[in-house]
Amino acid sequence: MRWLAKSIVAMSAATTFLVGFCRPTQASDLNFSNYTTANGLGANVAYNVYADGSNIYAATLGGLSVSRDNGVSWTNYTNNELLTGSSRIYGVYAKGSSIYAATENGLSISTNNGNSWSRYNTREGLGGDNLRGVYASGSNIYVAAVFGGVSISTNDGSSWSAYTQANGLGSNSVRGIFSNGNTVYAATDGGLSISGNNGSTWVNYSTQNGLGTNSNNFRSVNNVYAIGSTIYAATEYGGLGVSTNNGVTWTNYTTANGLGSNRVTGVFANGNTIYASTNEGLSISRDNGSSWFNYTYLDGLSNGLGGYLVYNVYANNNTIYAATGNGLSVAKQPTQPVPVPAPLPLLGVGAAFKASRRLRRRLLLSRTIHSSISGSCNR
Repeated sequence: MRWLAKSIVAMSAATTFLVGFCRPTQASDLNFSNYTTANGLGANVAYNVYADGSNIYAATLGGLSVSRDNGVSWTNYTNNELLTGSSRIYGVYAKGSSIYAATENGLSISTNNGNSWSRYNTREGLGGDNLRGVYASGSNIYVAAVFGGVSISTNDGSSWSAYTQANGLGSNSVRGIFSNGNTVYAATDGGLSISGNNGSTWVNYSTQNGLGTNSNNFRSVNNVYAIGSTIYAATEYGGLGVSTNNGVTWTNYTTANGLGSNRVTGVFANGNTIYASTNEGLSISRDNGSSWFNYTYLDGLSNGLGGYLVYNVYANNNTIYAATGNGLSVAKQPTQPVPVPAPLPLLGVGAAFKASRRLRRRLLLSRTIHSSISGSCNR
């Protein structure tokens, strides 16, 4: 009976070993706190998020929600304060005491931490009113509009220049915007458009240039981020496109590489870590895309619209912020690497061979068990 007991122990150990690989999400390394209307958020649907220090800015279906104490309390700004006639906020950015809110009916800017707001729309020179994203750097403000192209102000909103397909944009429908110096990146329905001279001229990159695509040849890019010569493009059904040479060549990461979904809604990067929000969870790579771990509501992430929908993601000071279809999820990143078992102590030759035989038997056993349970494992 001793051999039977040992076999049961070995099977149990092998099964435990395999179960750890059924879902490569490392559920224990991130603990999410979820904020909803119950905590003061304007709505449970959060489209975008930005954070700076203890300040968190959440663009929601029911207004712009701001916390100045790491989520303990929230102030919600709606169409009454924002002067836009709509509380649906798609994009948000902040720097210093200035807050920028991209709404479906124009751009709202506060230069005094939300005490008062100014509204900008087509009457002030924007290319469109239905906005999807906003970014600011110095006195420059960049706005992405659906059917309105890219609008840029170089004087804090006093005047605007609008750029469309006539100027080289891939599409007049722009869903995301970012800038790095004089280089502007626009995520459009016709590809990723890049300007090296603050919008004067544009070069468009799409599936023909190597960006990911699907069977329907979708060229839509949902969002974009860049660091130096590295560009990250969140595509619609084509996965995450990454270029390390300013768009000359692209590497595409999809579900085949471990991404939660090929429909990537947002992207952010810091050092070797890449964050991709998808309609099937939050995918994170800590080695520049070589491997990915996908986090869903099973890991504590907000359960977005009955699924895994994450609209956007941002990271700051070792904290991850995920805007989901059912609230804002926040998690502290692990500051220490996940520990691995230490090497076995030195053994005599005979003992080493004996241990090797035992290991081979366990591996054979684990393969057998894996064959029987692999059908029940979820990605």
